[in-house]
Amino acid sequence: MEHLHNKNLKLNSQNLRKNMTKEEKHLWYDFLKNLPVTFNRQKIVNNYIVDFFCASFNLVIELDGSQHYEEENAVADKERDIALSNLGYKVLRFSNRDVNERFNQVCEEIYRYLTPHQS
Repeated sequence: MEHLHNKNLKLNSQNLRKNMTKEEKHLWYDFLKNLPVTFNRQKIVNNYIVDFFCASFNLVIELDGSQHYEEENAVADKERDIALSNLGYKVLRFSNRDVNERFNQVCEEIYRYLTPHQS
């Protein structure tokens, strides 16, 4: 599924790729990068920059730091998830705490989503 993306976000997405959080680095280097499917980091999808994106499964993975739990940001995240869902994407959200304290379970949940789609 190909959707137009906001080219004005390119510099921001490149900067975010260069300055990933420790939790993003952990998930990327210790799991996603080694999967047999392609994931992109800080990918522009429509008018959003998503943390991780797998085009072949229409999957978006978002890692949420503490700022995402402030009311205004939580509302924005929900609206973003709905918009991405309306474009045909599945959004999996995990907190940074999940990545730090339940890394194996986070990986298992992602893998379970991908497994039924594997041929």
